[in-house]
Amino acid sequence: MTLDDVEKITVVGAGLMGHGIALEYALGGFHVTLNDINEAALDRGWNRIHESLELLRQCGFVEPEQADAALQRIDSHTELRAAVNEADIVVEAVTENLEQKQILFRQLCEYCPRQTIIASNSSSFTPSLMAEATTRPQQFLGTHYFNPPYLIPLVEVIAGEETSAETVSLMTSVLNRLGKTPVLVRKEIPGFIANRIQAAVWREILQLVADGVATPEDVDLVMTSSLGRRWSVAGPFEITDLAGLDLKQAILTQLLPSLASSADVPAILSEKVEQ
Repeated sequence: MTLDDVEKITVVGAGLMGHGIALEYALGGFHVTLNDINEAALDRGWNRIHESLELLRQCGFVEPEQADAALQRIDSHTELRAAVNEADIVVEAVTENLEQKQILFRQLCEYCPRQTIIASNSSSFTPSLMAEATTRPQQFLGTHYFNPPYLIPLVEVIAGEETSAETVSLMTSVLNRLGKTPVLVRKEIPGFIANRIQAAVWREILQLVADGVATPEDVDLVMTSSLGRRWSVAGPFEITDLAGLDLKQAILTQLLPSLASSADVPAILSEKVEQ
């Protein structure tokens, strides 16, 4: 299968991520089938699609005729076999539960055409782990989008141990056609790149709050008024090149021994979850 052969996309899961991924493919000119377990779930997905399109229209990101054309390219189905039986690519966006995902992947291998690529939007599980449930690991990979997918350009592309180079190349080409910024995760690791960075930040900011160094509001203000604004235009390595590697080495030598390093979920978060 080549890029020109890719026409039909099925997104399994119409929730927070799934509806946005479906919308982006439709805006990109692909025919999209949105699948979920019942009509109520699909109705919620459709409502979110309409709300998202209205937001994009109000912000001037899409013209009314583009929005109408995108809606015409989307249909929906509660029956999985019917939703995927002509799909060139299936994007999985169901709940972050390994057992449920693997049940779905077994069904997809039974229902999809032989050439179909299966791409998981999992934010933590590695493709090799998920692909244990498939009969086509060469055509299975991770494509980790960020919410909202129609506004955040990054998609992490993660190959499993048996994912073919052709699958990675084709999926990357599709994402480029959508106008995305695909980044290849060069070695399988839980959480990939972005979520591991986020997890490291979370570990430290929760400790700062627990120790009384800052309030949650202070932490958010620091991020939005300094780091977040800076990192939106230049990445940390680029910024370090400007400041100097020797300066970064000196700062890390001083700070690293005192940073949060526990492998456990911080108690302050667990307490909030229980509450």
